[in-house]
Amino acid sequence: MAYIPNAERYTQMEYRRCGRSGLKLPLLSMGLWHNFGDTNSLEHMAQLCETAFDGGITHFDLANNYGPPAGAAERNFGKLLKTIFAGHRDELVISTKAGYDMWEGPYGEWGSRKYLLASLDQSLQRLGLDYVDIFYHHRPDPETPLEETMGALAQAVQSGKALYVGLSNYDGETMSRAAAILEQLHCPFIINQNRYSILDRVSEKNGILSASEQLQKGVIIYSPLAQGMLTDRYLHGIPEDSRIRTDGRFLQESQLTEERLSQLRQLQAIAQGRGQTLAQLALCWILRQKAVTSVLVGASRPEQLIDTLQIVGQEPLTEEELRAVDAAIGMER
Repeated sequence: MAYIPNAERYTQMEYRRCGRSGLKLPLLSMGLWHNFGDTNSLEHMAQLCETAFDGGITHFDLANNYGPPAGAAERNFGKLLKTIFAGHRDELVISTKAGYDMWEGPYGEWGSRKYLLASLDQSLQRLGLDYVDIFYHHRPDPETPLEETMGALAQAVQSGKALYVGLSNYDGETMSRAAAILEQLHCPFIINQNRYSILDRVSEKNGILSASEQLQKGVIIYSPLAQGMLTDRYLHGIPEDSRIRTDGRFLQESQLTEERLSQLRQLQAIAQGRGQTLAQLALCWILRQKAVTSVLVGASRPEQLIDTLQIVGQEPLTEEELRAVDAAIGMER
């Protein structure tokens, strides 16, 4: 049976303008970092994407190396574009990135013009698209001149293979220098993608939030739940099917110390006082930031997405609640 999207999807989602650009993104965007590699079934991926789109999530975020293996997430999402999303391309914002190790040899990572433009061509081929909506440089390159990397992003737009460009994992100072170059090149740089959560304040410390707000660039946050710690999944032991057990690359059991678990239980109490889950609290905490356009969420089950979508329209955290969150993890506000 053909997939028919929920007719009420756009009334159920809030959309924020991305900096001072014309593009709006949903409050929640779908990240395909996990669960879209060849270790999962295409049917299950379709269920996740259908649930997201039915809830008003129009933005799907990829990178060249998402899998496993590298490239698999783009290839699998490309299949979904031809099936469940056939006829809906213009309702979607699709982004991809290049910067991390993708193929063997000296031209398969970092930020050279050769790597970035070759990677974009490969990504488009895997996705089965003529263009992506946003093309990111995935991480700063300490050796390639910033002018070369930004020139490659500008060329991606000039060639019609990307509509907008973004930067990922840049700090505020480097992003500001890159923004000046891109402005000279008349390149539509509109968004930064960075890590941020209640437990990980790197985007505050490195100045990306303040610099983005000052320059009127959007910010989209990844790892908002600290790789699953900011959920109720680990409060009463570690499930055998959890990411810690099945894929220890991103979250290790050693991180779940008694001190950390105590902090998480205090945060859960704050969430319960708001009538929320811990994960919902964590997302609302991020979305209070004026600079933040959207938050990337992932899911291994459709039910997780449905639960996450409940934050749309919920009351923002009060000053008292924000102080309680900081106190729970031993920070002063």
